[in-house]
Amino acid sequence: MITAEQHEKLRGWFAGRLPDDLFESLGEVTVDREEITVVGRIPEPRLAEGASDAEREAAVGSRIQEFRERTRDARVSVAREAEHRFGKKVSWGVECGGERALFTHVAAPVMTRLRQPQRQVLDTLIAAGVARSRSDALAWCVRLVERHADDWLTELRDSLEHVQRVRAQGPDAPGPIAEDAGPEDTPTDG
Repeated sequence: MITAEQHEKLRGWFAGRLPDDLFESLGEVTVDREEITVVGRIPEPRLAEGASDAEREAAVGSRIQEFRERTRDARVSVAREAEHRFGKKVSWGVECGGERALFTHVAAPVMTRLRQPQRQVLDTLIAAGVARSRSDALAWCVRLVERHADDWLTELRDSLEHVQRVRAQGPDAPGPIAEDAGPEDTPTDG
């Protein structure tokens, strides 16, 4: 997890590095251990007044596809630079007309050990046709928690950020070392 300041610097780097005409605006930049995801807003297609939902959906889908193809070279160039600089893969997405589409994103394997009751939950999801495998079932469970626990997860992330700030101010924080500190200045158990 990164601090709010690190996130702001990362977002600032992308805001400054992206070509001005790539997005209408930079929507969000999210990061985890493996990946940085950059989502920008693109203009909605102009439709005739009274256009049907089907026409609108098709137009937005086409706009997103056109953007993806047209901007590929520019996005790849920025991604290569960011991947070298930050040591993480860069994924892209857009928001258009209330729709959100991710073009590429990392599907990172996550190892876990589950006891029988948890495995039975996954197996029930498979038997019900909700998932094809335990891996799919576990991903489904994570998405369900994500959808219903957003406020709780936001509060937890904020708390973790506070813990990181406090740790950074602790005795193990990098700082000046006293030149005259000797063995007698080292705490002992006795």
